[in-house]
Amino acid sequence: MTTATLVDERVARTSTLTKLLKRPEIGALVAAIAIFTFFAVTTDVFATPSGASTWLRGASTIGIMAVAVALLMIGGEFDLSAGAMTGFTGLVVGVLTTEYGLNIWVAILVSLVLALAVGFINGLLVMKTGLPSFIVTLGTFFVLQGIDLAGTKALIGQVAIQGMSNVPHYDQAKKLFGSSITVDGGLVYASIFWWLGVTAVATWVLLRTRTGNWIFSVGGAQTAARQIGVPVMKTKIGLFMTTAGAGWLVGMLLLFTTSTVQSNTGVGQEFIFIICAVVGGCLMTGGYGSAIGAAFGALIYGMVNQGIVYSGWDNNWLKAFLGVMLLGAVLLNEWVRKRAETAG
Repeated sequence: MTTATLVDERVARTSTLTKLLKRPEIGALVAAIAIFTFFAVTTDVFATPSGASTWLRGASTIGIMAVAVALLMIGGEFDLSAGAMTGFTGLVVGVLTTEYGLNIWVAILVSLVLALAVGFINGLLVMKTGLPSFIVTLGTFFVLQGIDLAGTKALIGQVAIQGMSNVPHYDQAKKLFGSSITVDGGLVYASIFWWLGVTAVATWVLLRTRTGNWIFSVGGAQTAARQIGVPVMKTKIGLFMTTAGAGWLVGMLLLFTTSTVQSNTGVGQEFIFIICAVVGGCLMTGGYGSAIGAAFGALIYGMVNQGIVYSGWDNNWLKAFLGVMLLGAVLLNEWVRKRAETAG
């Protein structure tokens, strides 16, 4: 007589492939390697230190925002005001220092407080009204854009801040936000180190802290999370403030790298942040995603954006690529998620 052996599925061995498929960022990693290889082979300058410094710089500022947006998306919400926030915070510092003579470090602190206040208001409105965050933050986007344009023009008579390099203590702030070092002929900007730091901290929070568990919970099942004691309002307001804080950081990086800021800085990049997060494995429905994946998504965007230039193609192809990348990422993420759930 043959005795059937029962295997407890909780202790069943999991294949390496299944473990990889369960990682949200695996698709973005593979795509990043493929894109790097393609442009490195087809262009002469892409993989050189000087060439890489250009696309890494572009990817870094996008990446900081993409990581913050990814956290918010994992928590089940969106922020369409994130792009306008980068210009808003830079303009605040520029106006306060060049027109009103405020100490540059005080101006930087004021801009951070204002950014966090806007993030707090966004989160509070979403939680108190029950309105979709898409609508609430779209309204905030237009408010910030109006302030950036009309407000700046009313205060200083123009829509751009210039001459920041003449502000006292500018060089000190530039060392923190806009400096660079030369490595083998290529420049490594401070924004790249900020990007790596933000990604590392976000990953640690998501995977190693109670707050990370709360973020996944409120995004995957908000009602159930509230029933088991997760502070839903606190968590979501914190996520909106995190996105606003990231907008402030990127605003400072752009301001002190170029010493100028335009009223339209960051406008139109909101969907790029979301695309990078989705490419990195975040689901549009929340509850699933990765900060590292969002960083890879931004890296892909940076490489393609500059790779098209190095290849001599029409820049408008970038828009087509973004559309294909978004659709492909959504389909791939869904397939990977289902494969991971069913694979043994």
